[in-house]
Amino acid sequence: MNEGLSLKWNLESLFPGGSSSTQYAVFVEEAEALCGSLLQELQQSDDTVPDNEQLAAWTEQLQNVLSRLREADAFVSCLTSQDMSDKRAVAWTERIQTLSARSKQALDLYDAKLASVPEPLWQAWLEQSDTKPILFSLNERRDSAKDKLPPALEAVASELAINGYHGWGEHYNTIVGRISIPWEGNGASVQLSVGQAANKLDDPDPAVRDLMATKWEEAWASQADLSADVLNRLAGFRLKLYGMRGWDDPLREPLRINRMSRETLDAMWTAVEESIEPLKRYLELKASRLGKEKLSWQDVDAPLATNQAKIPYDEAAQIITDAFQQFSPNMAKLAQTAFADHWIEAEDRAGKRPGGFCTSLPLSRQSRIFMTYSGTPGNVSTLAHELGHAYHGQLVEDLPPLAQDYAMNVAETASTFAEALVSDALLRRAQSKEEKLALLDDRLQRAVAFCMNIRARFLFETRFYARRASGMLEASELIELMVEAQKEAFGNALGSWHPHFWASKLHFYITDVPFYNFPYTFGYLFSTGLVAVAEREGDSFSTRYDQLLRDTGVMSVEQLASSHLGVALDQEQFWRDAVARVVKDVESFEQLCKS
Repeated sequence: MNEGLSLKWNLESLFPGGSSSTQYAVFVEEAEALCGSLLQELQQSDDTVPDNEQLAAWTEQLQNVLSRLREADAFVSCLTSQDMSDKRAVAWTERIQTLSARSKQALDLYDAKLASVPEPLWQAWLEQSDTKPILFSLNERRDSAKDKLPPALEAVASELAINGYHGWGEHYNTIVGRISIPWEGNGASVQLSVGQAANKLDDPDPAVRDLMATKWEEAWASQADLSADVLNRLAGFRLKLYGMRGWDDPLREPLRINRMSRETLDAMWTAVEESIEPLKRYLELKASRLGKEKLSWQDVDAPLATNQAKIPYDEAAQIITDAFQQFSPNMAKLAQTAFADHWIEAEDRAGKRPGGFCTSLPLSRQSRIFMTYSGTPGNVSTLAHELGHAYHGQLVEDLPPLAQDYAMNVAETASTFAEALVSDALLRRAQSKEEKLALLDDRLQRAVAFCMNIRARFLFETRFYARRASGMLEASELIELMVEAQKEAFGNALGSWHPHFWASKLHFYITDVPFYNFPYTFGYLFSTGLVAVAEREGDSFSTRYDQLLRDTGVMSVEQLASSHLGVALDQEQFWRDAVARVVKDVESFEQLCKS
């Protein structure tokens, strides 16, 4: 690993010129023309059943459009995240959303055409060799077409969503951009962006955490009415559209997107409830270590040591690469490429969007990772997490576009598995008691995040949708729902809560995937099961792991687990075993606390 790694990504190698890039403008224009041509062809085709040649041509055109759309969307998401004041990038976002709406119209028409093909002719077409890699997706699309509005009405909904549904979602960035949090540091008064302020919520100094928690709540409270408007409009749009489709369950769409049954979701949450008492014990032990009767919300992710040394970025890169190497040389090679070729935006500066993500560019066969790195162990985990996404993207990049379309829950499996590799490697080589405690604390923080925090989000969103069906909710009602969900999910184990979490968390405002929560818990616990298999099987499992990830776009999660692991996800036993493995760290943590 080279010394002096850059903390800034390179977008110039993709489309030089940023939001003013002429190459990007040409690329988008070409994508718009291809999409427009396909859409027109599908709209003008008569009602006769398409033949095999026509189906093949549409399928090829559609996959070309999808690849270009994903490339264009990934690039503009990087632009808007690195600089929230980039107005040209915001304009590009609307244009890409328009292109996305056009492509969805084409997809809906394409799906309707698939559904119109009689079963004997359909099976005959699927027997052709070039359809076999996308067989799952084709059958899935054909079936889903029967569960929606007629294509013309779906097209109207998509068109109106650009400046309605998606427009409301983008308003989150506007709200974030309005927030500037005053801070005194190093003898100077500064204004922190939301991203910079968020890093101080888990600062080693409790006084810093407590002060920032107060300022954080005040900042989001000042925008609460606007945030409430956005959430109400997003939910209102979804519920109205679902009603027009004849759907009575707001989970129907997210479960379908995640290729997951309600039985699997229920089995997972039932098992997760069994983690509450052990994790409450961990929170009690941590509170005692920090000299508190109960942890506050901002203490949950705080380090145990107030003088915890920062981990330099170069060192974090080496830690991650070495951990990946122990499991898979291919994973390590991907990480080395990401660091050396400047795929990662990690600089701690004002003007950036909060949070982290990895976005894949299918035509460039690269990824870009976004985060704000300040040297905490949590930052190292986030970096490993996003590199896990990048590895997943690399494994499917040679597949047809329709076979690359994996869901969020299995995407989170790859990322949390990568996190676990780094955590396990660090724990194995830890020497001192304090070092082991810190590492176990980091692991248990993630257990709390996925089994408690994410569950709180799910409980909040489920109850919010149930109430929203009867009318809009005021900010005060959202606060009440949020605190109630947090108390239930955490077993009332904390001394203070985060009333405006619903306002501050980007995930509630994402329009591509509703219920942007339970897939995280699925990925965390599913990856925990994978780690257990990897330990039992040894070096040979890395090949099987790669194949599992390659199949994520062409199987349901139940099929993946059955085919590659021989387990049933709609039964509670797999999830109970995973939860038991997760909370086993509490015993180790307690023993070290007592020693």
